Amino acid sequence: MKKKVLIWVLAAVLVLSMAGCAAGAVSSNDKYVGMEPTAAAEAAAAETKDTTSISDLIRVPFGYLLDWLYTFTNNYGLALILFSLIVKLVLLPMSVKSKKSMLKMSRLSPQVKALEAKYGDDKQKYQLAVQQMYKEEGVSMGGGCLWSFIPLIILLPLYYVIREPITYMMHNSRSISEAIVAFLQASGENLGKNAYYAQLAAAGHIGDYMEELKSLAVTANANLQAMNFQFLGIDLSGIPSIKFWECEGWGEIGLFLIPVVSAGLQAASMWISQKMNNQVATNADGEQDADAAKTANQTNATMMLMMPLMSLWIGFSMPAAISIYWIAQAVFGAVQDYFLSKHYHKVYDEEDAVKQEIAAKRRAEEAEKERQRALRREQNPDGITDNVSKKKIRQQEKEAAEKAAKAYEARKNPVQESEEKKPLSGDPERPYSRGRAYDPAHYGRKRPAGSDAEQTEE
Repeated sequence: MKKKVLIWVLAAVLVLSMAGCAAGAVSSNDKYVGMEPTAAAEAAAAETKDTTSISDLIRVPFGYLLDWLYTFTNNYGLALILFSLIVKLVLLPMSVKSKKSMLKMSRLSPQVKALEAKYGDDKQKYQLAVQQMYKEEGVSMGGGCLWSFIPLIILLPLYYVIREPITYMMHNSRSISEAIVAFLQASGENLGKNAYYAQLAAAGHIGDYMEELKSLAVTANANLQAMNFQFLGIDLSGIPSIKFWECEGWGEIGLFLIPVVSAGLQAASMWISQKMNNQVATNADGEQDADAAKTANQTNATMMLMMPLMSLWIGFSMPAAISIYWIAQAVFGAVQDYFLSKHYHKVYDEEDAVKQEIAAKRRAEEAEKERQRALRREQNPDGITDNVSKKKIRQQEKEAAEKAAKAYEARKNPVQESEEKKPLSGDPERPYSRGRAYDPAHYGRKRPAGSDAEQTEE
């Protein structure tokens, strides 16, 4: 948030410096007053160099676009509004990226606070931890601020397009543009005291001198166009006066009100944007994070004060056409911000719900594991663990399988097994014994002749 404020402050300094230079400039065309118009035009063309700058790479396309919109609508104010809308549409992808980054950063503010409390005075570790968290969440730390800065950057080349319509909208060289300004001034037209806007004032009088300008040798090849800067009865080429008490008629009153309306809409746009962003300043329990909300409110107060003040300065220092663009930007920006915030709030709420569900499941799994560990500790109070290797487990499984196979075979052939195991005598060491008189060599000896007969006779 500090970076965002810094960027806006730098932008304000840049715009205010530009406005201050424009407001303090003295007309350089006074020397042509009283001269013959043709001679004044030739002198101005001779003194002006046809130079280009790098900024013309942006100004020239902007000039063609604004000219096409003006030709299409035949209304200068409406052309500026459509120009602002096109800018918003072109920058929509970047605006989406900016909005997503801002919302995610807002959602992560409680975690950022937790990291700050965790690391305390160790700012380096804190910064690294925050950067890592943002990287994992896909958040660009400066993305939300930088993309918000782009409309203000666009305002700068648009300022030159509005200030110099003969050069950029009518597509003439600088020498021809200055010749036209000198001719009109020498013809008695009041182009104002500020030389910065002499070309803008001259563009509104070209229609009255169309034939004379075409007859001049120096402007014979010029692209001439009659322009009307009236919008809702207000001359958008005029610079509003802060002295509202001196305003006469709707034209001057409306001119004064344009910067006021611009400032009010800027404040409203900032309020809507900050309101939508701060809806997500919640902690892990879904409750509003007090510290995050306090920080956001302080930032919001600064921005809501600075932006309207800058709009007022722009409005009362530059032609009203600038404020019309600024008003359109505020309106389109507020509408865009509202719908983008609504959409991504819903998207991120769904993502948070999924994350919470996963976290709850993970906590339940951890609780179940802890319960199992506690149960094992109760069953094994001595702390003996069954930490066996995979190889030993496979060996045990193999032995168990072999034992089961043997048991199956034993059940399948019970008689055979009993015969194999049953000893032939009472003495396992002497399976063929028949008592104490058993003689191992008995069956291998020859009996004496007649012994059986003798026994029979007896």
